[in-house]
Amino acid sequence: MISVDAHRETVTGLLGNAPVISLPLASAAGLVLAEDVLAGVSLPPFDNSAMDGYAVRAEDVAEVPVTLPVADDIPAGRIEIAKLEPGTAHRIMTGAPLPPGADAVVMVEHTDGGVTDVRILRTAVPDAHIRHRGEDVVEGTVALSAGTVLGPAQLGLAAAVGLAEVPVFRPLKVLVVSTGTELVDAPEPLRHGQIYESNSIMLASAIRALGCEAEVVRSVVDDVDEFRAVIEPRLADVDLLVTSGGVSAGAYEVVKDALTGQGVEFRKIAMQPGGPQGCGRWNGVPVVTLPGNPVSVLVSFEAFLRPALLSAMGHTGVDRQRVRARLTEAMKSPAGRRQFRRGFYTHSEGEVTGIVGPRGGPGSHLLASFTQANCLIVLPEDVDSAEQGDEVTVLLL
Repeated sequence: MISVDAHRETVTGLLGNAPVISLPLASAAGLVLAEDVLAGVSLPPFDNSAMDGYAVRAEDVAEVPVTLPVADDIPAGRIEIAKLEPGTAHRIMTGAPLPPGADAVVMVEHTDGGVTDVRILRTAVPDAHIRHRGEDVVEGTVALSAGTVLGPAQLGLAAAVGLAEVPVFRPLKVLVVSTGTELVDAPEPLRHGQIYESNSIMLASAIRALGCEAEVVRSVVDDVDEFRAVIEPRLADVDLLVTSGGVSAGAYEVVKDALTGQGVEFRKIAMQPGGPQGCGRWNGVPVVTLPGNPVSVLVSFEAFLRPALLSAMGHTGVDRQRVRARLTEAMKSPAGRRQFRRGFYTHSEGEVTGIVGPRGGPGSHLLASFTQANCLIVLPEDVDSAEQGDEVTVLLL
């Protein structure tokens, strides 16, 4: 059997790096900057007032109270600014350019608010309530570094320094395919021996949550010719094909039968659940094949697809947060396999470790227990049992 880590490395290498494209800021949220971007302007771009008040010379208000004539009114957005003459004040609004000759701003709250003359009640030191040009960002310097995830603050900064577009790793386009003659799409009534298809819904939502695009083909029957006919024409428009089902060792394993000898390798991974896996290239397109049971699908996504997709799109933090926790009950695990069990983790106030208990059994069909879980409990390959109170590794979902 292949180790979990070795298979993850293979899947990640298969995807490589997503193409770099330039996108408008409004379309780049959550994506990763592919190159350093430089500030087109300084922030602030000019000396300006941090308060509504009066621009003055500090020496003119060294002794208070003092009354000064208001020689000008400066709203935000004023382009032409008159020089402040000694012994005068300019009424100024927050963000408005500081007039030449002024070296301080007195808050309006420290005056009588006069329009033609203003009575100033408190002194001001030089630089009081002034935002200086470039104190945040200097024009021509790196505003945002390559590898930055573009959240609200980062996009706001990009806009503030004059950028309309940014170079980012393009979101990957993933074709999600579920297979199995037994699958039926709701709300079609079930007949005996049939089940409702759910894997494509789970996978597509998980993939889209990463910022990728997902196209879905549901419930392809177990027929090799039909599988190829339905899927092959769609490959030209996607970066990755992900299938669920049809990869085990039995008969009617349509994915395995269709893709064996076509560039896809099928292997057994030392894990539970999710042992049967496959990956490779079909017509030059990366392919990752997952088992059919729903818990195996979600665990496989966490173990292999999630880190590979994030890495391809430029993310460096691709792993779920790991913590240590004490078990609330004993667990068993098959020897030689890394077990991923659904669990519920609770942080213990004042304690170094929290507590965690399994939710549901180890069966890969027990999907309802996944809805009650907030973590995966990981028992490594060399551990076949853990007792109540033992510390284990937990992946927070």
